[in-house]
Amino acid sequence: METSRPDRGRRKLPSVPAVLLGALGALALGTLIGLAADPSPLVGTTGYVVATGLLLAVGLYGSTYGIDLADLRRDLRGVVAAVTLGVVLKAAMISGVMVLAFDRPEYLVLGIVVAQIDPLSVAALSEDRHMSQRARSLLMAWASFDDPMTVLLTLYVAGYAYAAAGHTGTPSVMGGGAQGYALGLVLNALLLAGALLAWWAGGRLWPARQAGEGPERPRRPATPLAALLVVAMLVLAAANMLMLAVAVAGLFLRARVLTRPLARAVTSAFLLATVLLGLFVAQGVSLAPGLLLGASAFAAQAVVAVLLMPLFVRGLSRRDRILLGIGQQNGLTAVLLALTLERDFPKTVGIVAPAVVTVNLLHYGAQIAFGCWSRHRAGKNRRPAAPRQRLPRRPAAGEPRPGEVPPAADGLRSSA
Repeated sequence: METSRPDRGRRKLPSVPAVLLGALGALALGTLIGLAADPSPLVGTTGYVVATGLLLAVGLYGSTYGIDLADLRRDLRGVVAAVTLGVVLKAAMISGVMVLAFDRPEYLVLGIVVAQIDPLSVAALSEDRHMSQRARSLLMAWASFDDPMTVLLTLYVAGYAYAAAGHTGTPSVMGGGAQGYALGLVLNALLLAGALLAWWAGGRLWPARQAGEGPERPRRPATPLAALLVVAMLVLAAANMLMLAVAVAGLFLRARVLTRPLARAVTSAFLLATVLLGLFVAQGVSLAPGLLLGASAFAAQAVVAVLLMPLFVRGLSRRDRILLGIGQQNGLTAVLLALTLERDFPKTVGIVAPAVVTVNLLHYGAQIAFGCWSRHRAGKNRRPAAPRQRLPRRPAAGEPRPGEVPPAADGLRSSA
């Protein structure tokens, strides 16, 4: 009696990453804590600024650490276009949708808040088997270096939105203005130069032992010194919000022994940042503007990635273009920028918080849908296996071969 297999015809459901499940739990935990205690008094304190800056620095370093340098050199023009023209176009599309929908000119700043891609989320959730290494490096570079353009846009757009909303004077977010922006670039350059110099000197004074490393290759410091230098750089950057230096340093300050600890640190920072997001979700949200803001950010990324990026990056497959189009992720960087704008534009955090959740849910849902579509397409294009041909059995000793007349029968035929 033939028994039917229970697994036959049953489709395997896509597995949910453990990091995503942990993020949902962290968001729920943060919301419960926010309902029990108001986190507003902590915002702006030294401990809060350093803690959030350290989370962001870990995400930036982890994001650029995973970039393939050969892919970055090949697609440098595309990266520059993404972090300049791409950010401007995304911010313009998102802000236009929000202003047209709600007729509030102060909503211009919302497009800037969510136009960037969160490097911490990208670094923590970069294990996408569908995306090629080249496209993954492009997305990581995009997420790591779009923040300076976001800050620059904030300096110019915030003043216009503040005046258009009927306020007089200058918003506090523009306190430093162009001079403050230039000073920040100088401080970032100094921190980067100091980190690179310390890394080079450490490799000379206390080099690591690496098999097959020739004298012509620059040597990295020994493992304890390398870890100490990286931690010191992250702390200094977090205390002074010098994130551009961290992003560039991740391209050069690399050691194989740091790969696994850094991956764990990025995952932990991502979960802690999600807890912080839950704190602000609990304080009240503007659901309708938040949902529209998140959906607009996700759609703007798709438009820029699918239509703009092929003009600057040649040779990307259709699969990679689609995955870059659904690559929008928001997180800690959007929340920090919203907190900065909250003083001049009230209720910004209440709109941005649900927008961040909306963007990430759309991102994960689109990834799952793309995986299901890819498996369905692969199964549809799979050719049926050719039927197995049975090999002829070798005849035994004395047995005639197929088509051969036995000797006895041959004798009878001749006598007849």
